[in-house]
Amino acid sequence: MIKNPPQSPLHGAIQKAATGPGYSKDLTQEEAYAAFSAILDGEADLIQAAVLLIALRMKRESDDENAAALQALLDRIELFPIDAPLLIDIADPYDGHGRGLPMAPFLPAVLAACGVPAIIHGLESIGPKYGITAHQVLMAAGVNVFEPVSKVVDKIQNPSIGWGYLDQKIYCPALHHLLPLRNKMIKRNLFTTIEKLCSPLRGALKTHLHTGYVHRNYPDVYNQLARQAGFSSATIVRGVEGGVIPSLQKEAVCHYYENPSAPLKTASLTPTDIGIEQTVRAVLFEHEADNLPQKTLATGLGALNGEKGPAYDSLVYGAAIALWGSQHSGTIESGAERAREALDSGQAMAAFKAAQET
Repeated sequence: MIKNPPQSPLHGAIQKAATGPGYSKDLTQEEAYAAFSAILDGEADLIQAAVLLIALRMKRESDDENAAALQALLDRIELFPIDAPLLIDIADPYDGHGRGLPMAPFLPAVLAACGVPAIIHGLESIGPKYGITAHQVLMAAGVNVFEPVSKVVDKIQNPSIGWGYLDQKIYCPALHHLLPLRNKMIKRNLFTTIEKLCSPLRGALKTHLHTGYVHRNYPDVYNQLARQAGFSSATIVRGVEGGVIPSLQKEAVCHYYENPSAPLKTASLTPTDIGIEQTVRAVLFEHEADNLPQKTLATGLGALNGEKGPAYDSLVYGAAIALWGSQHSGTIESGAERAREALDSGQAMAAFKAAQET
């Protein structure tokens, strides 16, 4: 007599979520947590893992499924406190930028020069975009992108530095081990959404999330998940390529909450209101250009050195929103003024170089 093999948590989850149009059902938080835990712990068949992730994507992940995936990740990450009242977390897309040179890798140094410790995190490369990432740019700058979390904490707490980079390979190996599977899946899955919210660092009193989105349904998703992850406040901007810096040309939307019990609010952002007048939406590059991380580095260093242009304005804009959203500055205008001071005085460049030298 042939016996049925023992069923894993993914078996029932696939049967429920991958039934087909009109019949697929949402998983409960308990079902989803068990499935994601098995995937992250290496206990799941990889084919079944891919089927489940694609099935959830096809039917659209529910709030409970997103919450369960986030909790499964958080339960596998050790949190580290920062000896500073406020920490700003820059959560740019882990799959990078493919249409422009990202200035987010330089944003933490600007914020540090404004008196607010900051962290950015990511990984080297992942689909579906395989774009320019903070990892690639900072590695080109000579920053040690594989430092242990404790060393990054030391950098952030060092008054002459005040910022750092954390790689997913270091702080969340359980998710990083899934890179080959995720790349073979081609399309994005819920981990693409959730991984940005899993930085292990927390400010002594407050941790502010500054992240971006493209599609309209994501502000509500990030609002829910940011609160669950323990962020005290958040700015969720409609940024270029889903990044943390909006278009330099036109009005953008920023969703934000000021404390964990406050409702999600919406603000309209206009670049000209803070003195930004550009004919391009971001820092563009020529199609088929080579060595883009190095080009990004050179452009970003120019902006940190006070050279005016789209890169400089991108740093002013991103920093202004983060300083205002974290309530370090009373208005976006005052935040922009402080960011310009940090750039023009050389303080931002000094903070960036200090991280290179340690």
